[in-house]
Amino acid sequence: MIAILRMEGTNNEDDIYNAFAALKYPVEMVHLKQFTGEAKKELQKNIFDYEGIMIPGGFSAGDYIRAGAIFGARLKKINGELKEFVKEGRLIGGICNGFQVLTELGLLPGIDDVIVSKPQISLAVNDSARFECRHIFLKHENKCFFTEKYEKNEILQVPIAHAEGKLITSKRILEELKENKQIIFRYVNRAGNYAGYPSNPNGSMENIAGISNLEGNVFGMMPHPERVFYPYLHQERRKVGDGRRFFESIIKYVRREV
Repeated sequence: MIAILRMEGTNNEDDIYNAFAALKYPVEMVHLKQFTGEAKKELQKNIFDYEGIMIPGGFSAGDYIRAGAIFGARLKKINGELKEFVKEGRLIGGICNGFQVLTELGLLPGIDDVIVSKPQISLAVNDSARFECRHIFLKHENKCFFTEKYEKNEILQVPIAHAEGKLITSKRILEELKENKQIIFRYVNRAGNYAGYPSNPNGSMENIAGISNLEGNVFGMMPHPERVFYPYLHQERRKVGDGRRFFESIIKYVRREV
């Protein structure tokens, strides 16, 4: 079963839930307090009852302080469980605000340890200093367990909706991300070439749109694959929505399908 982890301010959980439900894979909404022990005893949940956890987009805690900062800080109450969860090979994914949560929490990039105490990546305010909301193009450069069903170098059209998505990190981390093939998606133009704004909608270093940890079982991306699960959600005609295989990849992994 997949847990969709929500709290005050998340707003994309229904889209993710509906994607898994459409593929007939067991999925459940879980509030943050149910994992951290803050809920009533009869409502509490154990993370090890799930094969994967998805953190949705939105504006958790109103994006006060920084986007994803409060959600990440509250999740640190179960750092030990999350570390073991990842070491066991279970999946943790974050989309948009969820990606911001994973960087704030220290689960991404996952280079120096499974989880670190201080963020090594920041998703900062867009260079345009405004909320960017439209369809963009992504190049699938490296595979992880969340993208197994996409072809290498395939170009996807996926919507974005964020004001803080500019990926910034140190030179060391950037070089290791590239060397380790942890950069999964990059922003490109329609022709599949790297380009500046508006193709790179936020100014991310080297057009990075999504990354994984070293093992490929923790993943974050700013664009929203759940919003193009169906072909009619695209701006351009598609036989199948470009986001569908994202969820099919997750299910393939948790079922351990060859």
